[in-house]
Amino acid sequence: MLSRARTILIGGLGAAAAVLGAAAPGLAAGTDNGTTLPTAVETFEYPGAAKILKERGIRLDSGDGHILLTDCKAGADISVYTKQRDEINQGRICFKVTGNGKKGYLSLDIPDVMAISAGKYGVWASVGGPTGMVNVPANDVKAVGEASWGTPATLLALQI
Repeated sequence: MLSRARTILIGGLGAAAAVLGAAAPGLAAGTDNGTTLPTAVETFEYPGAAKILKERGIRLDSGDGHILLTDCKAGADISVYTKQRDEINQGRICFKVTGNGKKGYLSLDIPDVMAISAGKYGVWASVGGPTGMVNVPANDVKAVGEASWGTPATLLALQI
């Protein structure tokens, strides 16, 4: 025969299990109200890329957050000169380097690039054309595309 305290304890545990068991499936699956739980997977997509593409025609794909599009008036660590003239910077597209400048990566697509300028950080540029990779030392400018080899070039990536 079970003691009275033991019976109350077992009954209380059974009731608690029934309540938790009814609530747990919705919480575990994240579909209690038709929504799913967010994931914590970093995609490295450039924030606001769709808006930048629509407004400026610059496709910024992904990066590590150490090379960011900036207003040229605010100063630039990397400048890209193109034949395309937008209303903002008249053919100059500027980037700021964040962190210590020892690393950075940005995948992008900028057509008709004519030159790339590096400030205090040297940069490697992946350019569609005969050379592929272009090394731009710190405080230097390198001609690319029509300005260098006579055919248009597309800037595909910047890397520090």
